[in-house]
Amino acid sequence: MRPNFPVRLGPAEDALIAQLKSVGADQAAERVTVAGLPTRRVESYHYTDLKTLLRTIPPLATAANEASAPALRVPGAYQLMIANGVVQNAATAPAGVIVGKTHGGVLTNRDDLLVNVSNALTKDTLTLTLEGSVDPVIQIDRRTEGEAGHVADAVKIFVADDASAVILETFSGSDAAHVGNHATYLSLGKNARVTHITVNLSPRATTHFATNEYQLGDGSHLRTLVIHAGSNLSRTQVYPRMAGANAHADVTGLNLVSDGQHADITMETLHAVPHTSSKPLFKSITRGRSKAVVQGKLIVARDAQKTDAKFMHQGLMLSDDAEILSKPELEIYADDVVCGHGSTCGKIDEDSLFYLLSRGIPKPEAETMLVRGFIAEVLDPVEDEALNEALNGVVDGWLLANEA
Repeated sequence: MRPNFPVRLGPAEDALIAQLKSVGADQAAERVTVAGLPTRRVESYHYTDLKTLLRTIPPLATAANEASAPALRVPGAYQLMIANGVVQNAATAPAGVIVGKTHGGVLTNRDDLLVNVSNALTKDTLTLTLEGSVDPVIQIDRRTEGEAGHVADAVKIFVADDASAVILETFSGSDAAHVGNHATYLSLGKNARVTHITVNLSPRATTHFATNEYQLGDGSHLRTLVIHAGSNLSRTQVYPRMAGANAHADVTGLNLVSDGQHADITMETLHAVPHTSSKPLFKSITRGRSKAVVQGKLIVARDAQKTDAKFMHQGLMLSDDAEILSKPELEIYADDVVCGHGSTCGKIDEDSLFYLLSRGIPKPEAETMLVRGFIAEVLDPVEDEALNEALNGVVDGWLLANEA
């Protein structure tokens, strides 16, 4: 529905409209012209007002002439790269992995600006078909290089029945005021088991947007982990759809937010059929004048009886100026379900800190131990030893950077 009053457009909106028109996406451009960037009045953006936070959008990025070293190295991983929105040549794939490239967006159309812009501006799409279980971690290195640029890229992954895989996506690039809009579509076949991890390690000057969409078949099991540890402004949208009986999803995320940063994880899980389950668990740690946001909605369709879904967000504030904002929601149309949500927020437990200090542990080290213990619940389930070590290294790097 169009508003009955004109929307005042700013420089970011003007630039976005021009970019959309330049690729022939007139309908998407018209939507931005009519509605502008999302504000607090849009419920799903209530705590991340893009009209206020996103003041400029750089030109569409050109091809990357060279790429820096990967921001995160996982020994033994099979490496793929997308640089400035262009799928790069890859080494020979492991057995059971088919690598390809197509064009255009991958996300299901919905009333969301980031989704619409992603589908309109994406040119190259990396495709992966996993025909069987894959031993090495598959790492997709997505980066933006050179001068400030606006990048839209996409990955589309199909996992066959009874297959299993661990997929890691990392986001990084040059220290410029980039705006990245990254999309991932992941479909799990019957009884497939997948761990999908996304880690934003982009420099502080950047703005990072990502949308992850999942389709789960009968008996499939998905574990996701979103880590925000970079960028001045980050927002990852997670859309799991429980489409097969006995499908289960452990949807997890971690906001690591320092002074001046704003990080947002927004999840909407749809239980579409009977006998499915999900257990979303998110953690946020803030210090300095920073803001972490977690919004989580569980939707249970009318026919989705016997759904078991529980959402939890836990926040840890390491400074008086930090903010942690939480919005759990339940939208239930079935009557035979077990659903719930919860949210907690606070500072480091003084009794636990005193206990460690009384054992002669210095205060900075004691606080770090308690923070690591708080985070462990989302990292420990990652079974691959090299990957687990790399992710813990991300946390250690964030802790050390903020101790300096």
